[in-house]
Amino acid sequence: MSRLTDRWHRKSKPGKVESYTRWTFHTFGLVEVSLVWSVDPLRGWLVLLAGLHAAMCVVLQEWALDWRLGRRERPVRLGLATAALTVVSAVVVLILIKAGAVADDGSAAVLLVAFATYGLGAMSLTLRTSRHMTYALLGTIAATGVAATALRLPSSHVVGLVLAVTSAGAAIVVTYILSVWLLNTVWELDAARELQSRLAVAEERLRFGRDLHDVMGRNLAVIALKSELAVQLAERGRPEAVAQMTEVQRIAQESQREVRDVVRGYREADLHTEMEGARGVLKAAGIDCRIEGDDGGALSAGVQSALAWVVREATTNVLRHGDARRCTVRLTERYGDGDGRAAVLVVENDGAGETAEVKAGVDAGGSIGGGLREARKGSGLDGLRERLAVVNGTLDAGRVDGGLFRLTARVPLPLPGPVPASGSDTPSGEAAA
Repeated sequence: MSRLTDRWHRKSKPGKVESYTRWTFHTFGLVEVSLVWSVDPLRGWLVLLAGLHAAMCVVLQEWALDWRLGRRERPVRLGLATAALTVVSAVVVLILIKAGAVADDGSAAVLLVAFATYGLGAMSLTLRTSRHMTYALLGTIAATGVAATALRLPSSHVVGLVLAVTSAGAAIVVTYILSVWLLNTVWELDAARELQSRLAVAEERLRFGRDLHDVMGRNLAVIALKSELAVQLAERGRPEAVAQMTEVQRIAQESQREVRDVVRGYREADLHTEMEGARGVLKAAGIDCRIEGDDGGALSAGVQSALAWVVREATTNVLRHGDARRCTVRLTERYGDGDGRAAVLVVENDGAGETAEVKAGVDAGGSIGGGLREARKGSGLDGLRERLAVVNGTLDAGRVDGGLFRLTARVPLPLPGPVPASGSDTPSGEAAA
């Protein structure tokens, strides 16, 4: 049982919807056999026929759903075979009714509905459009009426059978149409969300590329020109060549510093901007993002820059590694025993899985800085801890109660004045993470 529940929890949300849809369709097969079994005088070969028909419909539904999801070819032959078996089963039921083996009108309708409607529902999955499904329903209704009339059943029997097939057939076809539409919509939304996540990462890469181009483009051009000039001066024995190479060295060192700033995310890093950017990106990915507490405007540039990088990396991890529906970004100031005053940034989401904590600390190249080590900064939790260490900050991350993953960054701040009573929180304080 635990293995089944583990498999269920490991499935994605669209995968869970797909499994639910498939098993709902398969349940109709059990309903078919149960209906035939409920007709007491016929608990023999007809039940076996119902079991064979239900099994064929189950296989057809599996293959047809795979076809609709683009995983295999359209099961035309199996659909025709199922249609033929459905027709044969329905004719057998009508013959039994004609022979008087089924005297009760309700039992006759139950038998015909059991075979005709479930077969119709399974075959409807192999049809391309809703119009074709409607034609299949109308054809089944017409065939029932014609066959019952041809066997010279009483008019009351004919009307009752036609009404039973009409109501049950329409219900199952509509159920199948809506279920398949919902399943396709869920998978399309999941694909759109995945694409949005990739676009968010790609946009960050483009931002990094633009920043790197702005920093290095001009400097490399100047270095090339001055190096060429230094070579020409050196060939002529001019002492100015030394000055030109000294200038090249200075520009190279300045470029190295600026590249490190870009990699670390310090260049034009603004905490408020990153928070709003996180809200927009997560909202576009279908995740409800709430920004609470302060916007960090009163913090120093260094502290803002370090916390802004935490928000950026945490947002990327939520997009790439989690299955979150809600995310909260909260910035507050707190006073604590022995800690003095501190800015506390908490990023919390409900997408914590079994390996969420491990994945959050590993970057496969999706976030900026993952492939650049000039600044000696990683882009996972270790890298964030190193960045926060520059401003004497700390970082804690892990799963908490309620299936949440919480990342807490704490940066000490200078005391502005008299400190409140020890251990008390400011009005905007938060519970300890």
